[in-house]
Amino acid sequence: MGSFSFSSGNAAQVLRLPLHVLGLVATRFIPRSRDLWVFGSAAGIGEGAWALWQVAAANGEHAVWLTGSEKDAAAARRAGVPSVPKGGVRGFWLTARARVVVVTHGAGDVNRYGTAGSFLVQLWHGIPLKRLGLDSPVTAKAPVNLPGLAPLLRYAYRRTQRRICLLPAASHLVRGRLESAFGLSHDRIPVTGEPRVDVLADGSAADARASVEALVGPTSGAHLVLYAPTWRDGAPDPAIPGPAEWATIVEALESANAVLVIRSHPLGAGEYAPPPGTDRVRRLGADLIADVTPVLPAFDALITDYSSLIYDTALIPLPVVFFAPDERRYAVERGFYGRYRDLAGEDAATTWGEVARRLAIVLLDDSERARRIARAQDLSSRVHAYRDGRNAERVYRAIRRGLAASRTTKGKE
Repeated sequence: MGSFSFSSGNAAQVLRLPLHVLGLVATRFIPRSRDLWVFGSAAGIGEGAWALWQVAAANGEHAVWLTGSEKDAAAARRAGVPSVPKGGVRGFWLTARARVVVVTHGAGDVNRYGTAGSFLVQLWHGIPLKRLGLDSPVTAKAPVNLPGLAPLLRYAYRRTQRRICLLPAASHLVRGRLESAFGLSHDRIPVTGEPRVDVLADGSAADARASVEALVGPTSGAHLVLYAPTWRDGAPDPAIPGPAEWATIVEALESANAVLVIRSHPLGAGEYAPPPGTDRVRRLGADLIADVTPVLPAFDALITDYSSLIYDTALIPLPVVFFAPDERRYAVERGFYGRYRDLAGEDAATTWGEVARRLAIVLLDDSERARRIARAQDLSSRVHAYRDGRNAERVYRAIRRGLAASRTTKGKE
């Protein structure tokens, strides 16, 4: 069962309303520093925030990482990154004082009550296939059925997103989706590429595989296949295999000499329990590695439904086996940008038996593998404007331009 949903998150926001009001009042009187940057990410020390951190630090910026757990704080210490817990007085003070605030998921990546008035940079965490924000009916899902509550939540969401000063896009195609989802104007969404995928520009498959095996155990040269289902708003994953399906999966993996690595969504982990006696299925959850992007080159194929990893792995490129057991329901409840089958093709699997057959062909038939790799390359050319590993540098320059423009505007007032 998933651990988070929009309705539970919205309920928490309603309960925190007095703190939000206090934060808004306080940030009107706390002066912003001219040089302090704070960073945070729901994925810990990772995602695009980490790529941008390295560029900012190299350029001499005064930056602090705000952590959400002792595990994140320990990771910051190992990376030599100065950090402070995001909660409490000190986390609020640093967020309220920072000129630049960088997040990857939302204001809760830092101290959510201190972001008003900052130059807020929302890096996001993947190219959207499923509808986001204002484009999705679930974003303003009310925790209780009170008249007027859902419209109020939607209004509050729109107002909060207007604080975003910069939201980088991977391409002009993606830019349109982000403008619609976040309700932002064209000038706030520059096409710079995503900092989070810079690591894939020169990532070593051998190094990535060694990192994966250090976490899941040795695989003796077998093909590595990543299965990464997306989040379903707190509902259980509908694709969790039953006993007969597990037998089919293991048989296919053995015939293709492959190991299936399951990466459940951090907010919706499924109860994947392979049959005893097999080492063909391993788990690589967020508890083992918070940001999976750096190790994507380790894999020989991807199985997924609607995850943004489709776009990330296109940079490598990896062949994808599309698995959509609940496509119609998901299209109604969440929705897609475009038509799902235009991305997945008409051969998307709907059962584990179909997945097993398609995977065996991808791993054993060179022509089919080449066809799916060519499909991934075509996708990459459409959604990634840059593939040079310098996206974080472009975002950094965009931030500096934005800061200069805001100071010029204030100087004229």
